[in-house]
Amino acid sequence: MSAVTEKDLVDFVYREARLLDELRYEEWLALYAEDAHYWMPAEWQQTNPRLQASLMYEDMLLLKIRVERLSGARTFSQKPKSRAQHLLQVPQVDEIDPAENRYRTWTSFHYAETRGDEFTIYAGWARHDLRVEEGSLKIVLKRVDLVNFDAPFGNIQLFM
Repeated sequence: MSAVTEKDLVDFVYREARLLDELRYEEWLALYAEDAHYWMPAEWQQTNPRLQASLMYEDMLLLKIRVERLSGARTFSQKPKSRAQHLLQVPQVDEIDPAENRYRTWTSFHYAETRGDEFTIYAGWARHDLRVEEGSLKIVLKRVDLVNFDAPFGNIQLFM
């Protein structure tokens, strides 16, 4: 990959959402670095996922286990399968630092998840911390902050 542009970062965020909406989880996992985390804080402006409870804080092992569960033929909680749709505002590029190999975007979103007759809508902001590995952008941290983080939640089946 040559110099990373704002368009590259924006396209990356849109592609990630599309892969999730199309249930292409293996391709989605390939967007993540091996040391990556997927984090959904449980508090406004939470700064540390290890010192405070989070709705989710998953490393690659846990992400892979969840993808296997979602893809499994014997996963009865996924019959019928959950489906989702991301509606994203244009991602904002907060940082481009090729010298440090650090890139960051911020995206406001609405997210709908459905399974059977259940339909749930979430709203929030997603932050992607990225770096280039072997010529491709990889997610180091995806942080999803929900607007109503303090509401009671049922099971969030998929990834926002």
